[in-house]
Amino acid sequence: MPLKDLNRSLTTPHVNRLLLVTNTIVFVVYFLSSLDILFGQSFAGAMEQSFVMVPGEILSGRQLYTLFTSMFMHADPLHLLGNMLFLYVFGDNVEDVFGHVGYILFYFVSGLAASFAHILSVLYAPVLSSLIGVPMSADLMIGVVGASGAISGVLGAYLVLFPNAKVIALVFYLILPIPAVIFLGAWFVLQWLLVVLDMSGGVAYFAHIGGFIVGMVLALVIGLRLKKAREARLRVQRGY
Repeated sequence: MPLKDLNRSLTTPHVNRLLLVTNTIVFVVYFLSSLDILFGQSFAGAMEQSFVMVPGEILSGRQLYTLFTSMFMHADPLHLLGNMLFLYVFGDNVEDVFGHVGYILFYFVSGLAASFAHILSVLYAPVLSSLIGVPMSADLMIGVVGASGAISGVLGAYLVLFPNAKVIALVFYLILPIPAVIFLGAWFVLQWLLVVLDMSGGVAYFAHIGGFIVGMVLALVIGLRLKKAREARLRVQRGY
């Protein structure tokens, strides 16, 4: 579990903070409504009907907007806290490189790629099951929520842009500084292992994998160039 990174951002991460706040507000409204504390359980049900991404609906060309709204829905407090922790630790530096507008575009592109990766994994579940020898759900009507696909893209970009940055992480009972390339590389390998070991857990691991790969590609194609340009400007400003 990451606690913080030793990689100071040079700009204020306005977009990352906005994403953290928006995800939290949406979940609090949904969660309190589901407990019949705020707007009522019917309102929570309406949010589920309107905001959750259902692969079968997307393939039928219906409720396409849920590809975006589902990124702001979470199943429970732990789901939210885990996602927001990763976004808080790694998002500011990625925004620093891509810029505010570029970062929000990057975030949504990664999230969309993650959703399509999940849809394809369900659509071709029988083929994947035969390849890995593990039964996979082929039910296209099971909804998907969470920001983890988009955040996986952030992780992939961070790995490319800041491989040597130190991540302070909780490993079992120890708090250790771990190079980002090792921490995030291990996280990515773990997603593949969980595809085999935990397919019954209801987690869209292929969304994580797809988002991570797209985030890496975008960082390689665009992010590294932006980072080099930023470093060149800083050298000019510092007079060397």
